[in-house]
Amino acid sequence: MRVLVTGASGFVGRALAPKLADNGHVIVSVGRQEVGEFGPTTDWAPHLDGIDAVVHLAARVHVMVDNVADPIAEFRRVNTQGTAALAKAAKSAGVSRFVNLSSIKVNGDASEAPFSAADIPAPPDPYGISKWEAEQLLNSFANALEIVTLRPPLVYGPGVKGNFLKLIQLVSGRRPLPLASVRNKRSFISSTNLAEAICWALFAQPGTYLPSDGDDKSTPELITAIAEAQGIKPSLFRCPVSLLRIAGGLTGKSSVIQRLTGSLTVDNNLPGWHPPHSFENGIIQTIQWYQDHNATA
Repeated sequence: MRVLVTGASGFVGRALAPKLADNGHVIVSVGRQEVGEFGPTTDWAPHLDGIDAVVHLAARVHVMVDNVADPIAEFRRVNTQGTAALAKAAKSAGVSRFVNLSSIKVNGDASEAPFSAADIPAPPDPYGISKWEAEQLLNSFANALEIVTLRPPLVYGPGVKGNFLKLIQLVSGRRPLPLASVRNKRSFISSTNLAEAICWALFAQPGTYLPSDGDDKSTPELITAIAEAQGIKPSLFRCPVSLLRIAGGLTGKSSVIQRLTGSLTVDNNLPGWHPPHSFENGIIQTIQWYQDHNATA
């Protein structure tokens, strides 16, 4: 297939490109250099000639501290209206398939049972809302495009940023972490497994799917895996989860404590697909990148 990939130079895109090439696809990468800012007025037409499928990765991503005056408007401009503009252009160009990378934030930010595509969406923040609205607008093109939406949980791998990178840094520095008493479960997906899921989505039955590594972990288990990949012992000690949550409220870190102590899992129900790479292998690759990056920094 001839596949247009938006955001191909980003975190997930860098893992996806070699997988697409290995599967014999021709990749047309489109980023800001080619089209400028993503949004409702982006001109996609010159890049869609002869394209069989679109893989839409580009997005305004979730940030902990947003400095724009109106975050929800900016998220909607890029993630919602920008996605709709791309779908409209793809339809006009005769593209047959549209693979949309959404987010588990559409479902919510906590779950006692695994989230599934059948659950009622409950996006908790402007990012999640914009992604859910983008999905709804995409579905309005379903009569002309075969639409597959993927809502991954936390993605990690070489080049990871944000809270996952901060956790690696804490573990690497042997910082004592009061998380030994946490008994949660969280789903993760490595960027390599997500790339494989996107390749699967190019031929899957249209619909919405929630991929993962298929190996949910507690926060202490995650920390232990990160430590062992570095050849060190995890520095964990016990503290009641209730006290952690009180401390989070007092320090304005409630959302951080929720992610570290709460559960969020997905059903990983992708018919005919199984993640080819283990969680342990994904962590090892991530740590190798982290160590190489620090050695050359």
